[in-house]
Amino acid sequence: MRSIRPFLAARRVGDGRRRTSPAPAAVGLAVVLALTATACGPGDDEANAKASASQSASDGDGRIRIPDDIKDKLKEHGIDLDKWKNGAWKNWDRDDWLREAEDFVNPIIKDLWDPDRMRKAREPEKEVDENDLSGDQGVTDPTPAAVKARAVPTGYHDNAPEAGKVFFDGPQGTMVCSATVVEDPANPGKSNLVWTAGHCVHAGKSGGWYRNIAFVPSYNDSGRTAAELATATKEEVAPYGVWWGDGARTSDQWIAQGGRTGGDGAPYDFAVIHVTPEDGGTGKSLEETVGSALPVDFNAPAVPQVKSITATGYPAAAPFDGETMYQCTDKPGRLSLLKSDPTMYRIGCTMTGGSSGGGWVAAGSDGKPALVSNTSIGPVSAGWLAGPRLGEEAKSVYDEVSRKFAGR
Repeated sequence: MRSIRPFLAARRVGDGRRRTSPAPAAVGLAVVLALTATACGPGDDEANAKASASQSASDGDGRIRIPDDIKDKLKEHGIDLDKWKNGAWKNWDRDDWLREAEDFVNPIIKDLWDPDRMRKAREPEKEVDENDLSGDQGVTDPTPAAVKARAVPTGYHDNAPEAGKVFFDGPQGTMVCSATVVEDPANPGKSNLVWTAGHCVHAGKSGGWYRNIAFVPSYNDSGRTAAELATATKEEVAPYGVWWGDGARTSDQWIAQGGRTGGDGAPYDFAVIHVTPEDGGTGKSLEETVGSALPVDFNAPAVPQVKSITATGYPAAAPFDGETMYQCTDKPGRLSLLKSDPTMYRIGCTMTGGSSGGGWVAAGSDGKPALVSNTSIGPVSAGWLAGPRLGEEAKSVYDEVSRKFAGR
Protein backbone atom coordinates (compact mmCIF):
# COMPACT_ATOMS: atom_id res chain seq x y z
CA MET A 1 0.00 0.00 0.00
CA ARG A 2 1.07 3.56 -0.42
CA SER A 3 2.07 4.91 2.87
CA ILE A 4 1.60 8.48 3.40
CA ARG A 5 5.15 8.74 2.81
CA PRO A 6 6.53 5.58 1.28
CA PHE A 7 5.39 2.29 2.45
CA LEU A 8 3.35 0.55 -0.07
CA ALA A 9 2.95 -2.19 -2.46
CA ALA A 10 3.25 -0.39 -5.63
CA ARG A 11 4.90 2.56 -6.91
CA ARG A 12 5.39 5.94 -7.61
CA VAL A 13 3.81 9.19 -8.08
CA GLY A 14 4.42 12.85 -7.74
CA ASP A 15 2.57 15.90 -6.54
CA GLY A 16 0.17 17.92 -8.43
CA ARG A 17 -3.15 19.61 -8.30
CA ARG A 18 -6.15 17.40 -8.20
CA ARG A 19 -8.68 17.52 -10.98
CA THR A 20 -12.10 16.94 -9.53
CA SER A 21 -13.66 16.29 -12.91
CA PRO A 22 -14.48 12.60 -13.39
CA ALA A 23 -13.96 12.65 -17.14
CA PRO A 24 -12.75 9.16 -18.09
CA ALA A 25 -9.57 8.63 -20.05
CA ALA A 26 -9.37 6.10 -22.84
CA VAL A 27 -8.70 2.51 -21.90
CA GLY A 28 -5.11 1.42 -22.22
CA LEU A 29 -4.15 -0.16 -25.50
CA ALA A 30 -4.46 -3.93 -25.43
CA VAL A 31 -1.50 -5.51 -27.13
CA VAL A 32 -1.08 -9.20 -26.48
CA LEU A 33 2.15 -10.73 -27.65
CA ALA A 34 3.84 -13.74 -26.19
CA LEU A 35 7.60 -13.69 -26.26
CA THR A 36 9.38 -16.78 -25.02
CA ALA A 37 12.22 -15.87 -22.71
CA THR A 38 14.78 -17.70 -20.66
CA ALA A 39 13.73 -17.86 -17.04
CA CYS A 40 15.33 -14.97 -15.22
CA GLY A 41 15.47 -13.30 -11.88
CA PRO A 42 15.84 -9.62 -11.01
CA GLY A 43 19.53 -9.75 -11.83
CA ASP A 44 19.31 -11.11 -15.36
CA ASP A 45 16.16 -9.62 -16.81
CA GLU A 46 17.76 -9.26 -20.22
CA ALA A 47 16.02 -12.40 -21.36
CA ASN A 48 16.94 -13.25 -24.92
CA ALA A 49 13.35 -13.74 -25.99
CA LYS A 50 12.13 -15.12 -29.24
CA ALA A 51 8.84 -14.41 -30.88
CA SER A 52 6.20 -17.02 -30.24
CA ALA A 53 2.57 -16.97 -29.40
CA SER A 54 -0.63 -15.15 -28.95
CA GLN A 55 -2.17 -12.99 -31.64
CA SER A 56 0.43 -14.14 -34.12
CA ALA A 57 0.32 -15.93 -37.42
CA SER A 58 2.33 -18.60 -39.14
CA ASP A 59 4.77 -17.83 -41.94
CA GLY A 60 3.73 -21.10 -43.55
CA ASP A 61 6.96 -22.81 -42.58
CA GLY A 62 5.89 -23.54 -39.03
CA ARG A 63 7.51 -20.44 -37.56
CA ILE A 64 5.50 -17.84 -35.69
CA ARG A 65 5.27 -14.34 -37.10
CA ILE A 66 4.15 -11.32 -35.08
CA PRO A 67 1.50 -9.52 -37.14
CA ASP A 68 2.67 -6.28 -38.77
CA ASP A 69 -0.25 -4.29 -37.36
CA ILE A 70 0.83 -5.10 -33.82
CA LYS A 71 4.45 -4.22 -34.59
CA ASP A 72 3.29 -0.95 -36.13
CA LYS A 73 1.17 -0.12 -33.09
CA LEU A 74 4.15 -0.65 -30.80
CA LYS A 75 6.31 1.51 -33.05
CA GLU A 76 3.78 4.32 -32.71
CA HIS A 77 4.80 4.34 -29.06
CA GLY A 78 8.50 4.27 -29.84
CA ILE A 79 8.81 0.57 -29.03
CA ASP A 80 10.94 -1.67 -31.20
CA LEU A 81 9.67 -5.19 -30.52
CA ASP A 82 13.02 -6.91 -31.02
CA LYS A 83 14.77 -4.47 -28.70
CA TRP A 84 11.92 -4.59 -26.19
CA LYS A 85 12.02 -8.36 -25.81
CA ASN A 86 15.79 -8.25 -25.43
CA GLY A 87 15.63 -5.94 -22.43
CA ALA A 88 14.72 -2.51 -23.81
CA TRP A 89 11.62 -2.54 -21.57
CA LYS A 90 14.03 -1.60 -18.76
CA ASN A 91 14.64 1.82 -20.31
CA TRP A 92 12.83 4.22 -17.97
CA ASP A 93 13.92 7.49 -19.60
CA ARG A 94 11.14 10.02 -19.21
CA ASP A 95 10.67 10.29 -22.98
CA ASP A 96 10.28 6.52 -23.28
CA TRP A 97 7.97 6.04 -20.31
CA LEU A 98 4.44 5.77 -21.71
CA ARG A 99 2.26 8.00 -19.58
CA GLU A 100 -1.17 8.73 -21.01
CA ALA A 101 -4.15 6.49 -20.28
CA GLU A 102 -4.35 5.26 -23.87
CA ASP A 103 -0.64 4.44 -23.95
CA PHE A 104 -0.81 1.18 -21.96
CA VAL A 105 1.25 -1.48 -23.77
CA ASN A 106 2.18 -4.74 -22.05
CA PRO A 107 3.62 -7.38 -24.41
CA ILE A 108 3.76 -10.82 -22.78
CA ILE A 109 7.27 -12.10 -22.13
CA LYS A 110 6.64 -15.76 -21.50
CA ASP A 111 8.22 -17.21 -18.36
CA LEU A 112 9.56 -13.83 -17.27
CA TRP A 113 7.64 -14.25 -14.02
CA ASP A 114 9.24 -17.45 -12.80
CA PRO A 115 9.06 -18.49 -9.10
CA ASP A 116 12.41 -16.92 -8.26
CA ARG A 117 11.52 -13.57 -9.77
CA MET A 118 8.12 -13.55 -8.07
CA ARG A 119 9.68 -14.39 -4.73
CA LYS A 120 12.20 -11.56 -5.00
CA ALA A 121 9.67 -8.89 -5.94
CA ARG A 122 9.50 -6.10 -3.38
CA GLU A 123 6.90 -3.67 -2.18
CA PRO A 124 7.60 -0.18 -3.51
CA GLU A 125 9.53 2.13 -1.28
CA LYS A 126 6.56 4.06 -0.13
CA GLU A 127 6.08 4.92 3.46
CA VAL A 128 4.54 7.86 5.15
CA ASP A 129 4.91 9.55 8.43
CA GLU A 130 1.53 10.63 9.78
CA ASN A 131 3.03 14.10 10.12
CA ASP A 132 3.05 14.22 6.33
CA LEU A 133 -0.74 14.43 6.41
CA SER A 134 -2.01 17.97 6.33
CA GLY A 135 -4.68 17.19 8.89
CA ASP A 136 -8.45 16.94 8.75
CA GLN A 137 -9.65 18.68 5.62
CA GLY A 138 -13.24 17.58 5.93
CA VAL A 139 -14.60 14.91 8.23
CA THR A 140 -12.07 12.58 9.79
CA ASP A 141 -12.79 10.13 12.60
CA PRO A 142 -10.30 9.34 15.37
CA THR A 143 -7.39 7.10 14.37
CA PRO A 144 -8.58 3.50 14.74
CA ALA A 145 -6.93 1.06 17.12
CA ALA A 146 -4.53 -1.29 15.35
CA VAL A 147 -6.05 -4.63 14.36
CA LYS A 148 -3.54 -7.47 14.13
CA ALA A 149 -3.54 -9.03 10.66
CA ARG A 150 -4.41 -12.73 10.75
CA ALA A 151 -3.05 -15.31 8.35
CA VAL A 152 -5.65 -16.76 5.99
CA PRO A 153 -5.89 -20.55 6.38
CA THR A 154 -4.36 -22.55 3.54
CA GLY A 155 -5.31 -23.29 0.79
CA TYR A 156 -6.08 -19.72 0.10
CA HIS A 157 -8.29 -20.64 -2.83
CA ASP A 158 -10.80 -22.31 -0.52
CA ASN A 159 -11.00 -19.23 1.69
CA ALA A 160 -10.49 -16.27 -0.65
CA PRO A 161 -10.58 -17.55 -4.26
CA GLU A 162 -10.75 -14.08 -5.78
CA ALA A 163 -7.53 -12.83 -4.15
CA GLY A 164 -4.03 -12.86 -5.62
CA LYS A 165 -0.88 -10.88 -6.32
CA VAL A 166 0.02 -8.41 -9.06
CA PHE A 167 3.65 -8.35 -10.22
CA PHE A 168 5.17 -5.56 -12.27
CA ASP A 169 8.43 -3.82 -13.13
CA GLY A 170 9.35 -0.23 -12.38
CA PRO A 171 12.57 1.80 -12.41
CA GLN A 172 13.49 0.45 -8.96
CA GLY A 173 13.09 -3.18 -9.95
CA THR A 174 10.48 -5.91 -9.58
CA MET A 175 7.46 -4.88 -7.52
CA VAL A 176 4.40 -6.52 -6.05
CA CYS A 177 0.84 -5.61 -5.03
CA SER A 178 -2.34 -7.45 -4.13
CA ALA A 179 -5.50 -7.66 -6.25
CA THR A 180 -8.99 -9.17 -6.61
CA VAL A 181 -10.93 -10.93 -9.38
CA VAL A 182 -14.14 -8.97 -9.99
CA GLU A 183 -17.26 -9.58 -12.05
CA ASP A 184 -17.54 -8.27 -15.61
CA PRO A 185 -21.02 -7.05 -16.60
CA ALA A 186 -20.16 -7.51 -20.29
CA ASN A 187 -19.10 -11.13 -19.77
CA PRO A 188 -21.28 -12.61 -17.00
CA GLY A 189 -19.69 -15.64 -15.39
CA LYS A 190 -16.62 -15.28 -17.61
CA SER A 191 -14.79 -12.28 -16.21
CA ASN A 192 -11.15 -11.52 -16.93
CA LEU A 193 -11.14 -8.37 -14.81
CA VAL A 194 -8.85 -7.72 -11.85
CA TRP A 195 -9.21 -4.83 -9.38
CA THR A 196 -6.18 -3.23 -7.72
CA ALA A 197 -4.76 0.17 -6.75
CA GLY A 198 -3.86 2.80 -9.33
CA HIS A 199 -0.34 3.02 -7.94
CA CYS A 200 0.12 -0.68 -8.77
CA VAL A 201 -0.15 -0.01 -12.52
CA HIS A 202 0.77 3.65 -13.05
CA ALA A 203 3.35 5.90 -11.39
CA GLY A 204 1.04 8.91 -11.21
CA LYS A 205 2.29 12.40 -11.91
CA SER A 206 5.97 11.47 -11.77
CA GLY A 207 5.88 8.74 -14.43
CA GLY A 208 3.77 6.46 -16.56
CA TRP A 209 2.59 2.86 -16.89
CA TYR A 210 4.58 0.13 -15.19
CA ARG A 211 5.67 -2.80 -17.32
CA ASN A 212 5.30 -6.59 -17.39
CA ILE A 213 2.12 -6.39 -15.29
CA ALA A 214 0.81 -9.86 -14.42
CA PHE A 215 -1.69 -11.33 -11.96
CA VAL A 216 -1.25 -14.60 -10.06
CA PRO A 217 -4.49 -15.77 -8.38
CA SER A 218 -4.11 -17.70 -5.11
CA TYR A 219 -0.35 -17.13 -5.09
CA ASN A 220 1.37 -19.77 -2.91
CA ASP A 221 -2.00 -21.41 -2.27
CA SER A 222 -0.57 -24.08 0.05
CA GLY A 223 1.20 -21.54 2.24
CA ARG A 224 4.78 -22.68 1.70
CA THR A 225 7.44 -20.89 3.71
CA ALA A 226 10.00 -18.63 2.04
CA ALA A 227 12.58 -21.40 2.36
CA GLU A 228 10.23 -23.94 0.73
CA LEU A 229 9.39 -21.51 -2.07
CA ALA A 230 13.07 -21.29 -2.99
CA THR A 231 12.73 -24.70 -4.67
CA ALA A 232 9.04 -24.57 -5.62
CA THR A 233 7.90 -25.06 -9.21
CA LYS A 234 5.90 -22.47 -11.11
CA GLU A 235 2.82 -24.68 -10.85
CA GLU A 236 3.19 -24.79 -7.06
CA VAL A 237 3.62 -21.03 -6.77
CA ALA A 238 0.95 -20.17 -9.36
CA PRO A 239 -1.54 -23.08 -9.30
CA TYR A 240 -4.08 -21.16 -11.39
CA GLY A 241 -1.57 -19.75 -13.84
CA VAL A 242 0.02 -16.40 -14.62
CA TRP A 243 -2.34 -13.89 -16.25
CA TRP A 244 -0.87 -10.90 -18.11
CA GLY A 245 -2.60 -7.55 -18.35
CA ASP A 246 -3.65 -6.86 -21.94
CA GLY A 247 -5.64 -3.77 -21.01
CA ALA A 248 -5.60 -1.46 -18.00
CA ARG A 249 -7.26 1.71 -16.78
CA THR A 250 -6.84 3.96 -13.76
CA SER A 251 -8.42 7.28 -12.91
CA ASP A 252 -7.50 10.54 -14.61
CA GLN A 253 -7.03 11.97 -11.13
CA TRP A 254 -4.43 9.36 -10.21
CA ILE A 255 -2.50 9.96 -13.44
CA ALA A 256 -2.58 13.72 -12.90
CA GLN A 257 -2.13 13.92 -9.13
CA GLY A 258 -0.81 10.66 -7.75
CA GLY A 259 1.96 11.43 -5.28
CA ARG A 260 4.98 9.44 -4.28
CA THR A 261 4.56 10.60 -0.71
CA GLY A 262 1.61 11.74 1.33
CA GLY A 263 -1.99 11.21 0.30
CA ASP A 264 -1.95 12.91 -3.10
CA GLY A 265 -4.43 11.16 -5.37
CA ALA A 266 -5.32 8.51 -2.77
CA PRO A 267 -9.12 9.01 -2.98
CA TYR A 268 -8.82 8.04 -6.68
CA ASP A 269 -6.21 5.31 -6.24
CA PHE A 270 -7.92 2.40 -8.01
CA ALA A 271 -7.43 0.50 -11.26
CA VAL A 272 -8.92 -2.27 -13.37
CA ILE A 273 -6.79 -4.70 -15.39
CA HIS A 274 -8.08 -7.00 -18.12
CA VAL A 275 -5.97 -10.16 -18.19
CA THR A 276 -5.19 -13.06 -20.51
CA PRO A 277 -3.42 -16.34 -19.67
CA GLU A 278 0.30 -16.37 -20.38
CA ASP A 279 0.18 -19.82 -21.95
CA GLY A 280 -3.02 -19.35 -23.89
CA GLY A 281 -4.91 -21.44 -21.35
CA THR A 282 -7.80 -23.80 -22.00
CA GLY A 283 -10.19 -21.19 -23.27
CA LYS A 284 -11.59 -20.65 -19.78
CA SER A 285 -11.85 -17.14 -18.37
CA LEU A 286 -10.13 -16.10 -15.16
CA GLU A 287 -13.44 -16.28 -13.29
CA GLU A 288 -14.10 -19.80 -14.58
CA THR A 289 -10.55 -20.83 -13.71
CA VAL A 290 -10.68 -19.69 -10.07
CA GLY A 291 -14.40 -20.39 -9.72
CA SER A 292 -15.42 -16.99 -8.38
CA ALA A 293 -15.49 -13.21 -8.90
CA LEU A 294 -16.72 -10.46 -6.60
CA PRO A 295 -19.31 -7.86 -7.58
CA VAL A 296 -18.22 -4.24 -7.16
CA ASP A 297 -20.50 -1.90 -5.23
CA PHE A 298 -20.23 1.68 -6.48
CA ASN A 299 -22.97 2.81 -4.13
CA ALA A 300 -21.74 1.23 -0.91
CA PRO A 301 -23.28 2.41 2.35
CA ALA A 302 -21.76 5.39 4.10
CA VAL A 303 -19.38 4.65 6.97
CA PRO A 304 -22.01 4.81 9.77
CA GLN A 305 -24.02 2.07 8.01
CA VAL A 306 -21.06 -0.30 7.43
CA LYS A 307 -20.74 -2.85 10.23
CA SER A 308 -17.38 -4.20 9.13
CA ILE A 309 -14.91 -4.38 6.24
CA THR A 310 -12.45 -7.19 5.57
CA ALA A 311 -9.21 -6.26 3.78
CA THR A 312 -7.16 -9.02 2.13
CA GLY A 313 -3.58 -8.86 0.90
CA TYR A 314 -0.05 -10.19 0.82
CA PRO A 315 1.96 -7.79 3.04
CA ALA A 316 5.63 -7.85 2.04
CA ALA A 317 7.31 -5.19 4.19
CA ALA A 318 8.69 -6.23 7.59
CA PRO A 319 7.65 -8.04 9.69
CA PHE A 320 5.94 -9.89 6.80
CA ASP A 321 7.66 -11.58 3.86
CA GLY A 322 5.04 -11.31 1.10
CA GLU A 323 4.49 -15.06 0.79
CA THR A 324 1.46 -15.39 3.07
CA MET A 325 -2.08 -14.08 2.60
CA TYR A 326 -3.47 -12.04 5.48
CA GLN A 327 -6.73 -10.34 6.39
CA CYS A 328 -7.95 -7.63 8.77
CA THR A 329 -11.58 -7.05 9.76
CA ASP A 330 -12.71 -3.83 11.42
CA LYS A 331 -15.55 -1.33 11.51
CA PRO A 332 -14.46 1.52 9.23
CA GLY A 333 -14.04 5.16 10.05
CA ARG A 334 -13.62 8.18 7.78
CA LEU A 335 -10.41 9.80 6.52
CA SER A 336 -10.65 13.12 4.70
CA LEU A 337 -7.57 14.55 2.98
CA LEU A 338 -9.14 17.45 1.07
CA LYS A 339 -12.60 18.94 1.29
CA SER A 340 -12.82 18.77 -2.51
CA ASP A 341 -12.05 15.04 -2.60
CA PRO A 342 -14.20 12.08 -1.57
CA THR A 343 -13.82 10.84 2.01
CA MET A 344 -11.93 7.55 2.29
CA TYR A 345 -12.64 4.45 4.36
CA ARG A 346 -10.11 3.75 7.14
CA ILE A 347 -9.70 0.62 9.26
CA GLY A 348 -7.28 -0.60 11.90
CA CYS A 349 -4.83 -3.11 10.39
CA THR A 350 -1.17 -4.05 10.82
CA MET A 351 -0.62 -5.16 7.19
CA THR A 352 2.30 -3.42 5.50
CA GLY A 353 3.49 -2.66 1.96
CA GLY A 354 2.62 -5.39 -0.51
CA SER A 355 -0.99 -5.37 0.63
CA SER A 356 -1.59 -2.36 -1.64
CA GLY A 357 -4.40 -2.92 -4.08
CA GLY A 358 -5.90 -5.76 -2.04
CA GLY A 359 -9.70 -5.90 -1.97
CA TRP A 360 -11.92 -4.55 0.80
CA VAL A 361 -15.12 -6.56 1.11
CA ALA A 362 -18.30 -5.60 2.95
CA ALA A 363 -22.01 -6.17 2.67
CA GLY A 364 -23.01 -4.15 -0.37
CA SER A 365 -26.17 -2.15 -0.90
CA ASP A 366 -28.01 -5.44 -1.53
CA GLY A 367 -26.65 -7.02 1.67
CA LYS A 368 -24.37 -9.46 -0.19
CA PRO A 369 -20.53 -9.45 -0.05
CA ALA A 370 -19.07 -7.00 -2.54
CA LEU A 371 -15.84 -5.15 -3.23
CA VAL A 372 -16.22 -1.65 -1.80
CA SER A 373 -12.59 -0.42 -1.78
CA ASN A 374 -8.93 -1.39 -2.07
CA THR A 375 -5.88 -0.73 0.07
CA SER A 376 -4.27 2.57 -0.90
CA ILE A 377 -2.34 4.20 1.94
CA GLY A 378 -1.19 3.52 5.48
CA PRO A 379 1.27 5.00 7.99
CA VAL A 380 4.86 3.94 8.55
CA SER A 381 3.72 2.63 11.93
CA ALA A 382 1.44 0.16 10.10
CA GLY A 383 -1.50 0.54 12.45
CA TRP A 384 -4.20 1.38 9.93
CA LEU A 385 -5.07 1.28 6.23
CA ALA A 386 -7.17 3.62 4.10
CA GLY A 387 -8.90 2.99 0.80
CA PRO A 388 -11.02 5.00 -1.64
CA ARG A 389 -14.78 4.81 -1.40
CA LEU A 390 -15.77 3.70 -4.89
CA GLY A 391 -18.14 6.02 -6.71
CA GLU A 392 -18.71 7.66 -10.08
CA GLU A 393 -15.07 7.90 -11.14
CA ALA A 394 -14.37 4.28 -10.17
CA LYS A 395 -17.42 3.08 -12.08
CA SER A 396 -16.28 4.92 -15.21
CA VAL A 397 -12.92 3.15 -15.04
CA TYR A 398 -14.62 -0.23 -14.55
CA ASP A 399 -17.20 0.30 -17.30
CA GLU A 400 -14.58 1.50 -19.78
CA VAL A 401 -12.51 -1.69 -19.45
CA SER A 402 -15.59 -3.91 -19.48
CA ARG A 403 -16.90 -2.30 -22.68
CA LYS A 404 -13.49 -2.48 -24.34
CA PHE A 405 -13.40 -6.26 -23.96
CA ALA A 406 -17.12 -7.01 -24.29
CA GLY A 407 -17.61 -10.47 -25.76
CA ARG A 408 -13.91 -11.35 -25.46
